[in-house]
Amino acid sequence: MGSGRSSGCFNKTALHHTEQKKLEIWSETSSLNASKSTSAQSETMENGHRIRPIYPHQSIEALKKSLVKAWNAIPQEVIDRAVDDFPKRLKKCIDAQGWPF
Repeated sequence: MGSGRSSGCFNKTALHHTEQKKLEIWSETSSLNASKSTSAQSETMENGHRIRPIYPHQSIEALKKSLVKAWNAIPQEVIDRAVDDFPKRLKKCIDAQGWPF
């Protein structure tokens, strides 16, 4: 860490920073994306999912702001359902001994 080089997702020499564009994929039926506008020029459909180019955040603060905005956009019903389903999913995971279920 003391070498002065950045690490992790903010390492400018990492391969993912050399890509010219990235893609974001989200479900056609996702309630979180219902308010997002669509543009035929910037989005395409693939197997029922929209794909659009995204660009990396320019700073840690911009990333934090985007994460908080996305977190706050999650409807309470989605959170409630995830909390309610957790014991059932945990039991399935234990029964499967950690393997996919």
